[in-house]
Amino acid sequence: MEEKLLIIGIIAFIFAKISIFLKKKNIFDKTAVFAVWNTAFALIGGALVFYILNFMATNGINGGLSFKTASLIITATLAYAAYKFYKAGKADKKAIQKTFAFNLEWAETVYFAAFVAAFVMFFFAQAFRIPSGSMRNTLLEGDNLFVNKITYGIRLPLMDKKIIKFNPIKRGDIIVFAFPAETKEQVNCGEPQYGRDFVKRVIGLPGETVEVKNKQVFINGQPLPAEEYAIYDEHPREEIEIPATQEEYQELWENRELEKYAGLYLRDYFGPVVVPQGSYLAMGDNRDFSCDSRFWGPVPEKNIKGKAWFLHWPLSRMKIIK
Repeated sequence: MEEKLLIIGIIAFIFAKISIFLKKKNIFDKTAVFAVWNTAFALIGGALVFYILNFMATNGINGGLSFKTASLIITATLAYAAYKFYKAGKADKKAIQKTFAFNLEWAETVYFAAFVAAFVMFFFAQAFRIPSGSMRNTLLEGDNLFVNKITYGIRLPLMDKKIIKFNPIKRGDIIVFAFPAETKEQVNCGEPQYGRDFVKRVIGLPGETVEVKNKQVFINGQPLPAEEYAIYDEHPREEIEIPATQEEYQELWENRELEKYAGLYLRDYFGPVVVPQGSYLAMGDNRDFSCDSRFWGPVPEKNIKGKAWFLHWPLSRMKIIK
């Protein structure tokens, strides 16, 4: 979302600066030119409103505005643009000055707000809404929380490079991360996950050997104790044999193809695999209903946006997340 806010801010900034330049050159003294500029303002504004509402409807996950709603917004934008063109074409010098000031003020407000919001979301905190029940009962569907983006370090905007590191990522941390899909065509857990943000709990650290037997997690051959946050709703499935060597199994897992061969059996019997350096193995607390690293592989550190920090809505569930 922060990248998209930055793009919105850049568009509004460019529009504002071009407008000021054209005004200084007295270009808007020509009514036809001013009418085109006024119409462009309406179209750009409508496009940004459409984009923001569509993102809010999807929450950055899937779906979007309904066809009816989208059609209404587009129709309203075109009607408003036509109105702006009509009004500008009949405007005198005083009206042009007033309209220019109004449009410029809005453009400057938008780019300032977008830049500030993008800065905060790049470096400090990001809003996130829980989309599924994979983290029950720690986090429920519809919970709204803030993600602490600075706890693990400072990352350069639009880059994967972390310039300053703070706290290490620990087992038990609840992290929010961009799903590790390289292409939009990559399918995991039954559908493409490209571009989505996931929330899971860190279970395996770099270099550790992780295995699940009859739902019990083992780290380096030892059972992981006291997973009081994990819940299970179904009986274990029978273990199946996958016709692959340990090296082939590891490769399938790292290439995010293991679920094609084992499917839901990975829920109860998984591994052993070695978590690659620079990556983590993450699982949902609702173990029987979580699309997680058992199915689609390790989470690269560069994909991790931050640590789930504060649940702020609904008010009845307000808490620091642990």
